[in-house]
Amino acid sequence: MTRLPQIRLLADGKRLHLQDGPIDLIVEAVGSEADRRAAYDAAVRRFTGLLDELCSELPLLRRVADADRCLLQGVVARRMHAAVAPFAAAHFITPMAAVAGSVAEEILGAMTGVARLDRVYVNNGGDIALYLADGERFSVGLMDRPDASGTMRTISIDADEPSRGIATSGRHGRSFSLGIADAVTVLAETASQADAAATIIANSVDLPGHPAIMRCPARDLQPDSDLGARLVTRGVGELSEAEIAAALEAGAACARRLLAMGLIDSAILRLHGESLVVAPKAIEPTVLQAPAAASAMERLMHA
Repeated sequence: MTRLPQIRLLADGKRLHLQDGPIDLIVEAVGSEADRRAAYDAAVRRFTGLLDELCSELPLLRRVADADRCLLQGVVARRMHAAVAPFAAAHFITPMAAVAGSVAEEILGAMTGVARLDRVYVNNGGDIALYLADGERFSVGLMDRPDASGTMRTISIDADEPSRGIATSGRHGRSFSLGIADAVTVLAETASQADAAATIIANSVDLPGHPAIMRCPARDLQPDSDLGARLVTRGVGELSEAEIAAALEAGAACARRLLAMGLIDSAILRLHGESLVVAPKAIEPTVLQAPAAASAMERLMHA
């Protein structure tokens, strides 16, 4: 029997909350009342049973991705594999690295397939899939780290820009990280692509062997983790300015390669209060609005 998710409109009457196990979505559609109702009904229908679909293929989803072959059957599962496949030859990655973005994409597609809408976002724990009609804009606040409060920056995406996915990864997020980044936020063509790329870049923000970094095998924290015996970051002690800069640059070098390959549109890397931005051109102030008091590193951050 298919398990029924928790479904409710939030207090503002505009946003829909869908939750089932670890999947927790906030959805908002902007359009006529009839179209919004149709879109929300479609979101609920597609969300119901989606977790069961993924769980039915969980052993395969937790295996290291094969760049050339996909044995997965489900639509969302295959999207997860497609998102991580470009990284599989050079990096350890499983389809689970793209699960949040892929789910958000699936719900977005269900909504836009039945209704004429001006703007839609599906936020799956910070990984966001977007739809923007002509002339529309979406703005989202960035926090210095996912488990903290307060907005550090604001990203705005216009309808004429290619990015329709936003994802954040790092050691403070819901998943384990091999790196030490507080957070890496990626903009890409789709949410699943952004999700996979954010994982890879966050893993690359690192200082291998540094004594101030505490690590342990992922399976000691979660026996069924897809990371198995690989060491995941559990704490980062004091780092010098030079060490912070070196770790961020290691991640930025990875992000630049992905940008050159067309796999991301831009990335924002954060560690110990410092930031680097990788983008094809200077994106302030139209896309990235930063606080007035930016550090020296933040002022020298465009790739």
